[in-house]
Amino acid sequence: MDTLEKALTVDRQLCFAVYSAAHAFNRAYKPLLDKLGLTYPQYLVMMVLWEKNGLPVKDIGAKLNLDSGTLSPLLKRLEKLGMISRIRDANDERQVVVGLTEQGKAAHKTALDSIAPGIFTSLGCGTGEISDLRDRLVKLRKTLDQSACHSANAG
Repeated sequence: MDTLEKALTVDRQLCFAVYSAAHAFNRAYKPLLDKLGLTYPQYLVMMVLWEKNGLPVKDIGAKLNLDSGTLSPLLKRLEKLGMISRIRDANDERQVVVGLTEQGKAAHKTALDSIAPGIFTSLGCGTGEISDLRDRLVKLRKTLDQSACHSANAG
């Protein structure tokens, strides 16, 4: 096998390493999130609302890089679970504002007490290493997004 062929094997691909790590994260989170009855994407929405409650749907989508077609079903399921409420903005009826219910607020304590420590334990590395890796992945995502934008505009 020549150098180019070796470079194109799946186990040498950065994209596969990121993809398989994402699946491993989902497996690590699943038993922890089962305690709250949430999926990982629902948990992401809840984290955004725990950070700042009462956000328009478009702001949640922007924060999570999700389009409304993906976000709307997540919000409907969270509302059925009793975690959030969705209310039309009185000043602009085109906007829907998402807020935490008492049950959604209470879930924050469970997340702090069990989910965060459970994931830190699963990762097996210190907060400095985690922060560095996260920052590098964010930079990678931004670079890829910019590259995709340039490619789309060029064509």
